[in-house]
Formats: sequence, structure tokens, C-alpha cells
Amino acid sequence: MRAKRLYQITRTFLHYGLNELIPAKWMPWSVRLARYGLFWIPNRHKHRPAGERLRLALESLGPVWVKFGQMLSTRRDLLPPDIALELAKLQDKVKPFPGAQAQQLIEKALGLTSVDEAFDDFSVTPLASASIAQVHTARLKHGDDAGADIVIKVIRPDIRAAISADLRLMETLAGVLAKHLPDGRRLKPREVVKEYRKTLLDELDLAREAANAIQLRRNFEDSPLLYIPKVYSDYSRHNVMVMERINGIPVSDVETLTALGVDMKKLAERGVEVFFTQVFRDSFFHADMHPGNIFVSREHPADPQYLGIDFGIVGTLNREDKRYLAENFLAFFNRDYRKVAELHVDSGWVPSHINVEEFESAIRTVCEPIFNKPLAEISFGHVLVNLFNTARRFEMEVQPQLVLLQKTLLYVEGLGRTLYPQLDLWQTAKPFLERWMQEQLGWRAVLRSVKEHAPYWTEKLPEMPTLLYDYLRTQKTHVAQQRQVSTALIESQRAMAWRIWWGVASGATLLTSTLFWVTEQHVAMTAASCLVTVVSIFMSWRTPTATK
Repeated sequence: MRAKRLYQITRTFLHYGLNELIPAKWMPWSVRLARYGLFWIPNRHKHRPAGERLRLALESLGPVWVKFGQMLSTRRDLLPPDIALELAKLQDKVKPFPGAQAQQLIEKALGLTSVDEAFDDFSVTPLASASIAQVHTARLKHGDDAGADIVIKVIRPDIRAAISADLRLMETLAGVLAKHLPDGRRLKPREVVKEYRKTLLDELDLAREAANAIQLRRNFEDSPLLYIPKVYSDYSRHNVMVMERINGIPVSDVETLTALGVDMKKLAERGVEVFFTQVFRDSFFHADMHPGNIFVSREHPADPQYLGIDFGIVGTLNREDKRYLAENFLAFFNRDYRKVAELHVDSGWVPSHINVEEFESAIRTVCEPIFNKPLAEISFGHVLVNLFNTARRFEMEVQPQLVLLQKTLLYVEGLGRTLYPQLDLWQTAKPFLERWMQEQLGWRAVLRSVKEHAPYWTEKLPEMPTLLYDYLRTQKTHVAQQRQVSTALIESQRAMAWRIWWGVASGATLLTSTLFWVTEQHVAMTAASCLVTVVSIFMSWRTPTATK
């Protein structure tokens, strides 16, 4: 089965001429010979551009490869721009599996005899179908929200086995590329496939997605910026998730949004605010914000609100990453390239042995031509890509959390410019970042820290005298123990010196006795020398008397 799938993949690659994308000098003789051996599989798409051929090949190989292409389209640090743009066109629209089979999966997961026990008006025809799962509509039958419109997301049957098989083949192919491509070290095909494996397997766990949705909903509770549908945890499992059904306009449907009178400028700016709020306030961001997962509420067009779905991929940043990232952005706004270089070294993203002056010069070389354009024409996401590309020349390791951030930022910026082409993302983001930095480093940060830790300090304050007494008593015991250890160490060193001295003496007298014996000296001298040798050996094994 695996050999059959490998042949199918090879045939598809050759059918679309993907082998021609790799220079002949990069391919070992064995690969070139194998290509000649498969002479009956010609390239039937020579007239198409390379990026289009790659996109069509991935589409024909199925959903696992389509999602891989979608992920690659965000890695503009690895691919030429034309290919990355072409891969971004990949549509994850897949033929649905039978609704009756989905119903059986739901009943088995929830322990139901019939789906009608928990839901009314279950639609056997799916509302939408994707590579990993498909969605059916229904209404809740019980509980406080009885009668509420819901969607039931169901993982495709046997999808895990299919994904595992294709992932193993991808890993094999990545190993071959890493070994034979001269640029294999920079492209890191093994690491790319490893990253994709984690992302894809995370998406197979709907219990994880439900938890992500609950967290995001709590973060934006009562917010005018973003609405996250309610998840019904009692009906959610690893392969089934039940959540509130939303009624919004796809964010890519600009014509409908305009006809409804939506404030497009405000909508675009709120998209930027949603992104930076998730990243810098919550350290927990939706990392798959492509247009298919974002809708706009039909209510209050003058005060538009986003609706989000599909929470299988989220990103997180720790406190240090957030701070360094914000400082990097602000340094870029101010064109302080020295600061950018120093921040990369301070954060550990770039090794400390790197020459900061050279790194600063490289960043300036990349960024100064960009800043000659009006700010509204500068792509924030592409600046970040250029920065990471430059840093990678200076041994910057790939930061997984930054790859997700870069991907999300590219989505958000593209979305914002689609909604409102005049969007100046720099000017929209700068006040937010400056305010966040002031809150982190100014008097507000001190006040917030005191407020956060006050309950803990209040709880521990009555214990302070006891803790202080215990500490002083422990210190006294530690001093006595240290004195004992020091004394034992001195005695051990003294014993070792004793044994070494008598060991040397034993060796010397043994050598003397042997010479006396060989040269046939007087028996009394030989006997005396042997006696001294025996005494020396005895003394070397004897423990010296301790001294005070």
C-alpha cells in the first residue's frame, strides 16, 4: 500500500514536471537515472508557471498535501514570492463523506442510540466540508440553551491513518531532499515536515480545539472587536465538537459588506487591533485567521464586529518574547537598527558571538529601501519576513512561535488591505505598541504587579516571623554542617598527602632493595632495605592520626 502511494506521488510530481524545479546539478546520478527510467510519465504542463504546477500537483494529491501547501505559502522565507503567492490560492474544499456515516460517528462519540436524543432538526447534508472534518447543522434539545441553532463538527473517518501514511512519505522525501540539496540546510525540509505534522495532528483533536475556543471566548467576552461562538463542552469529544451557529458575512465578501454600509476603515483597523490584543494582551492568538475562518456580524454596520471560527491552531508567546517583539517593532518604527540588532542578541534569538555592527549593517541594507516608500505602501508582514531572513544569515534559529506569528500577521495585513486598501498598518499598530510598552515598563506595570501579588503577600505576611526564625535556625545548622564538611575535607587531603608521601618512599626503598639484591650487596644491607620497604608500605596504608 505504501509503495503504491509512493508511486502515485512520484507520478503526480513528474506529471506536473516538479522535478524540473530542481537544478540538474543538485540531483545525484541515481535520481536522474530513475527519472529516465520513468520515461512514460512526461511533463504534461510545460506551458504553466512553476508555482501553478506545484499548486495543481498538491491539489491532485489530496487534502493532506493541500494543507501542506497552505502551510508552505506562509513560509515566504523559504520560497520565491511567485510560488508562495500561487500556493496561497489553494482552496481546502473537499468532497463530503456520507451524512449518514457522520451521524453514526456522532452517536458513537456521544453514546447515543439516536442523534434525536440530543438534537432536533439534524441535517444529514453537511453545511461545509474540509480536508479534516465536515460540519452539520442542528438545534439543541436539552439544557438552558434548548432550541439554540448549533453546528456539529465531525472528524473524517479513517483520516488519521491516511494522514499518518502521507506524513511518513513526506518525512522520507524530506530526508532525501535534506541529504542531496545543496541548500538543504537552510531550507530545513525535515523541520518543515515536523512542524506540519504537529500542526495537522493538533487539528485532529477537537477537544483541543474546543478548549482553544473557550479560552478565546473568555478573552473577548463582551468585546465589540471579536465574537467567539459558544462551545457546548458536554457534547464535545476528541472527534466531535458542538458549538453555537453564527450568522455572519464572509470577510472576503467585500461587495456585500459595502452594500450593507459597513465602515470598512474601522473594520480593517479593528482587525489589526484584534491581532495585537491577542498577541500582547493575552499571549494567546488565533493562528489560522485566513478569510475562510473570519466573518463579520450583520448587526451594527457602523460599529462592525468580527466573528471567528476554527480554532485548531493557536499560538502563544512568553513574557520575554512579547517584550522583545514589541521593542523590535518600535525600533523599526523609529528606524533604530542598532537597537533591533542588540534585541535579537539579548533575546537569545541570535548567538552572542555574532558581530552586532555587521548584523546592524545587514538589517539597514534590507530595510532602508523599504522605508523610502510611503508608510501606507509598506507591508508590515513582509518587513517581518525580511528581518527573519536577514537574522537567519546570522545563525538565528527558527522560532516556532514566531513562524505562527508571521503567518498570522500576513493574513491580518492582507485582510486589512483587502477591506481598506489605504490601511496604514504601521500607524494603526504603533500607538497600541507604545501604550503596551508603557504599561509593561512604567509606573502602571509596578502598580499592576503590586495588585497581582498583594493577595499572596497578605497571606504570607503573618508567617514572616516564623519563616525568619526558621531561616536563621537553618542557617546556624548549615554553618555547623559546613564546618564539619570543611574539617572532613582537610582530613581527607591530609590522609591523601600522607599516603602519597609513604607511597613514594615505598617505591624508592623497593627500588633500592632490588638494586642491592641484583648487585649482591651485603645481606644485612639488603635485609635492612627490605625491612624499610615493608615499613613504608605499611605506613602508606595506615590512616594518619587526626590533629586538632
